[in-house]
Amino acid sequence: MEYAGRKRSLAYASNQQATFKISRSKIELFMQCPRCFWLDAKFKISRPSSPPFNINKAIDELFKKEFDYYREQGKPHPIMKDNQIKAVPFSHDDLNKWRHNFTGIGVLHEPTNLYVYGAIDDVWVNQQNELIIVDYKATAKSSEVSIESDWQISYKRQIEIYQWLFSQNGFKVSPIGYFVYTNARFDLDNFNNTLQFVTKLIPYQGKTDWIEGVLYSIKDCLDSDDMPPVGEAAMGGACEFCTYAKNRTELSLKALGININ
Repeated sequence: MEYAGRKRSLAYASNQQATFKISRSKIELFMQCPRCFWLDAKFKISRPSSPPFNINKAIDELFKKEFDYYREQGKPHPIMKDNQIKAVPFSHDDLNKWRHNFTGIGVLHEPTNLYVYGAIDDVWVNQQNELIIVDYKATAKSSEVSIESDWQISYKRQIEIYQWLFSQNGFKVSPIGYFVYTNARFDLDNFNNTLQFVTKLIPYQGKTDWIEGVLYSIKDCLDSDDMPPVGEAAMGGACEFCTYAKNRTELSLKALGININ
């Protein structure tokens, strides 16, 4: 089943028969907080959006152009040579579709009738004809970048879902993916209308065996009329969005003289 174009998804109706489209980011939302996911999918009550990261978006686009230059030549990018990765950027007629936020690469998970999709940054191919999933990341910090912080579990799940999607589409996929992670330098004497970056290639061995179980859990959550529990924040404690909503509601009711006990 194919989905194309940008369409605002409808709210999910419990036990609906129609296929429900779910993005990689919505799976991540469920992993972070089932309640936030349930409110979003069933009632279109979404978390407040954050400001757009336009610098990161610009870096992503420039990375794509840079790797596309070597893709057209069928040659490895210098960062691949520097890290002794025997691969080249992968050429495919659907690459632009896979990169598009509202199409991406997708598959129908028949047991749950969920159409799962996600938009990739890049994909390489090694000498064993295995596809290597690649994600671009950008930041600005004084220390060297890594993927070891607790909150970066979302980065790892992102690559794992992409690996699963390509595998489900019949591609041979390497369990090793890579983050092309660039970091703006803090140690320079001036700005001079230029940011300088240090880019690091970080390998990550993905595990996709959790995904199908989560899809069943998502389906159960969607079909339930009971509000799910609040999720845990990545750094510990309850979901900050649910905590804010709870505290504001209690204070508002108190101001109105409504007893909530």
